[in-house]
Amino acid sequence: MGPTNDDGGGEGPPRGGPIASLWSWFAIGAVVAVGFVVLSLVALFTLPFDRRRWLVGRSFRRMGIVASQLVPTWRFRTFGEIPRRIAPRTVVVSNHASQADPFLISRLPWEMKWMAKRSLFKAPVFGWCMRLAGDVPIERGDASSAGKAIAGCRRWLDRGVPVMFFPEGTRSRTGALGPFKDGAFRLAIDAGADILPIAVDGTRDALPKHSWRFGRSGARVAVGTPISTAGMTSDDVEKLKGEARARIEALLEKMRATPE
Repeated sequence: MGPTNDDGGGEGPPRGGPIASLWSWFAIGAVVAVGFVVLSLVALFTLPFDRRRWLVGRSFRRMGIVASQLVPTWRFRTFGEIPRRIAPRTVVVSNHASQADPFLISRLPWEMKWMAKRSLFKAPVFGWCMRLAGDVPIERGDASSAGKAIAGCRRWLDRGVPVMFFPEGTRSRTGALGPFKDGAFRLAIDAGADILPIAVDGTRDALPKHSWRFGRSGARVAVGTPISTAGMTSDDVEKLKGEARARIEALLEKMRATPE
C-alpha cells in the first residue's frame, strides 16, 4: 500500500498540513522579497568589476538555502563527498524531479549559471533575481531561443563560470529518468568543457507537481566525477549522454541504498 496523506486524504505523497504549507509559501515569498533588495545592492556595488556575477549569484543561491530551511516539512542535505570547487569550464547536468530541486542543489558550494524556462524569468521579483544572478532563459520548443540560450551558456563558460542544465528538459512525472536532450552535451564538446553529473533524490514529494501543498521530504543531492570531453566531436554526443545518464543512475541507486 502506498503512503497516505497525513490528513487522511487518500493515497499520494506524504504531505504537510495546510498551515505548514501556507507558512512555507509565506516564508519563501518573504525570502525572495528581502533577497531581491539585497541582490540589488550587491549588484550595484559589484557588477562593474565582477564580470562573472559571482557575488550576486552566490547571494541568490544562499536565498534558496535559507528558504528551504524555513519549510518545516523539508530536510535537505548533501550526500557523500562534495568538492569545494569544480573546473571553471564545466557543464553540470542533473535529473529533475521537482520544482524543489533548485533549493536542494543550491547547497552545492560553487557558483554556476542555470538554464531555466523563460516563464520563471517573467515572475515578479523572483524572475528579476534570476536575471541579476545571470541565469539563462530558454523558451521550450523554440529553436531560436534554444540557440540563444546555448550561446549565453557558452559566454559564461568562456568567462570561467560553470553552467547548470536539467537535460530532461522538464520534471519527471514518475521519478524515472526521462530522455536527455542534446544541448548540454553538444555545448560541452564544442566548448571543451567537462560534464559533471549530479543527482537529486527525494524532492519529488517535497513539492508535488500540480499541488500547492508541501510534502514531507528528506532529500539529498550527490555529486559524481567529471567526464572529460577532450578529443570528442559531435559524433560523440550520444556516447556522452549515455555515460552521464549511467552515472546519474548510479548516484541515485547509491543514495536510495543508503539509509538517511
